[in-house]
Parts: sequence; C-alpha cells; structure tokens
Amino acid sequence: MSKNPSQSNKVVSEFLQPILWSVNVENLDLEEDKTYIVNQILAYGGFKELRWLFKNYSLKTIKKVFLYHPIKTYRASTFNFVSEIVLNLKNINFPKERYVINTPRAIRQRKKKNL
Repeated sequence: MSKNPSQSNKVVSEFLQPILWSVNVENLDLEEDKTYIVNQILAYGGFKELRWLFKNYSLKTIKKVFLYHPIKTYRASTFNFVSEIVLNLKNINFPKERYVINTPRAIRQRKKKNL
C-alpha cells in the first residue's frame, strides 16, 4: 500500500507512548506500523487516544486493520465495545480466538495415521 501524502509528515504523538509501550513512538511510522498502532489504541486507549486515532486514520482504514490484521490483545469486554460500538460492526461474526486474550486458539486435529 502506498503512503498517503497527508500522512507523510505526521508523527506518532508522544502522549501515546504508554499505549504503544513496546516501541519508542519516535521510531513508529504511521503507514508501516498501522496494524500495531490501530490495534493497541483500540485495545488499550481511552477517548483521547481514540480521538487521535480517528484524526490520523480514516474509519475505513481502522475497520480494515481491525478486520484483516487482528492482534490477540483485546479483553472480551473491550473487543465487544470496539467491534459493536466504536466500529459499528454488529452483524459480523468474528473469530474471537484471533482477538481476545485467554481464548484458546482453534487447533486443527491431526488425522492419526494407521500404523
């Protein structure tokens, strides 16, 4: 995906460092790191952080990241709030094991070979 010219001069604000704790915000790129930035802010941010997110990314981009690049970092209540209220994705059946922590991943069972 090519860089949006309107985002090229924007940087990740320092006030987001507590939400984006695993990386120094000075080293983040809005386009290249959007999966991490969007999911972390949706999962751990408050209204101030959400406001920043929606000023820096379109709703379409945020939904696309949430739907197609999930990170297993959400608590169940946060996942429900984000998917149903913040992003208004009420009619989509999400595989919660791809989003919600402490939810077992779907494990494919191997077929036993006859010996």
